[in-house]
Amino acid sequence: MNKLTIAKFGGSAIGIDGEGIPDIVKRIKEIQKDSKIIVVCSAPLTMVDGKKKSLTDVILGIGHNAVNGDNFDFSIVEKPYLKLLEYIVDSDKDLCKKIIDEFLKKSKDSIDEASSKKEFLDETRSKALAFSGEVLMSHVLNLILNSNEIISGTISLEDWPIITDNNIESTNFLFSESVSRMGKLEEVLEVNDVVTIGGFIGKTKDGIITTYERGGSDRTAADLGILFHKKYDTIIDLEKDSSVVSADPKIVKDDLEQVNELSYNEARLAGMFGMKIVDPIAIKEILENGLEIPLTITNMKSPEMITKIQRNPEDKSGHPLKIVTGKKNCAILRIESEMIRDLLVSLDKDKRYSEFIVLSPFTKDGIEFSRVLFLDGDYVKRNEKYILSFDALATVAYERGVVTLIGDEMWRVQQIASKASSKIGDAGLNILNMDAQEETSRIIIVIEDVGDSVEKAIEAIHSERSKIKFI
Repeated sequence: MNKLTIAKFGGSAIGIDGEGIPDIVKRIKEIQKDSKIIVVCSAPLTMVDGKKKSLTDVILGIGHNAVNGDNFDFSIVEKPYLKLLEYIVDSDKDLCKKIIDEFLKKSKDSIDEASSKKEFLDETRSKALAFSGEVLMSHVLNLILNSNEIISGTISLEDWPIITDNNIESTNFLFSESVSRMGKLEEVLEVNDVVTIGGFIGKTKDGIITTYERGGSDRTAADLGILFHKKYDTIIDLEKDSSVVSADPKIVKDDLEQVNELSYNEARLAGMFGMKIVDPIAIKEILENGLEIPLTITNMKSPEMITKIQRNPEDKSGHPLKIVTGKKNCAILRIESEMIRDLLVSLDKDKRYSEFIVLSPFTKDGIEFSRVLFLDGDYVKRNEKYILSFDALATVAYERGVVTLIGDEMWRVQQIASKASSKIGDAGLNILNMDAQEETSRIIIVIEDVGDSVEKAIEAIHSERSKIKFI
């Protein structure tokens, strides 16, 4: 069986106005030595008012300005693509400029439509994002690869293989429908060494453009792995500016340790609780399809530094507390346990929402209550009426921060829960709730989300990690 690598290059890999392109080309040449490649692109980054921003955020801001009747400068969107033209050979420059102009006109047409309708929603929003970001980037990158003597092709939106449901702005992958639409992609892959495709974007069976949630390019890579796993020996490679370490290096500076292997479970938990390793829904989709596809997180500039993600890691000799991470802006729902089942079923079936954890229940005045930790407080605020409709006496507490210790083998660590809670106290923070369950491979500590409390808690617990003894 021939080898296929689904290589995803995110916005940070592409860099500001495409400054990471030489490294991307170098990595693709290395990978293609023994594998065909499908390259999944995110939107590039650019500078706006001295700040680094994704073009996705730029377009969202322009769309909202248009709805409010404010002026907007669409040349900001064109700037990174004009810089990317520098990586195209002269003979293809005019073709590339034509593609850029055509795509950006379609994006601007969608912005103008939003301005006239006074709403930037659904397909109008999706088209503005697709034509200015991921899909356009995949066409430009294809020409850049051709300019570097790489035999490459790309996929148009007309032949898009990622088919989704009708939730336009936070859509869901449909496997059987996608299998029936992947013929063109298979053809292009057959005759090329590399195929480029935009991440984050889907299409319904009726041809409406849809988008995943933020971070959805990881899901595109996973979906392509699911589609091709029977035809090729497939791996998913997420190229980043570092491999995985034991805490966010922006928060923790000392005693960071590279994490060589993670289980699906550990990687999914880390993604849910704040570590930008892999979109947890990408792993969920692989598991829901009953598959085991190996993933790697690769340090693009030092590709020997990788983190392997698989269902059951082979090496269990490392530190069992693999990651200390945290999440701000969470919310906790308190609801009678008798009422929780209907809510959970509705969140799964109706909302297709899974960014929550059910904490241990408690009993008060003879009534058992359940607690649901939502990892996005803004989602709860937007849907508070719906969530509280399942129990008239349910309550929501906002401004909660969560610090999470992750490791399938944490049972080997002596007194880990008490040591973690002690370090929280030493940092001058108050624990509002603590949930530790051996079976779920995580310890959750809830604190008040005030200022830098979450960062202080992560740093405090991680400082104890190197001192912790384990069996």
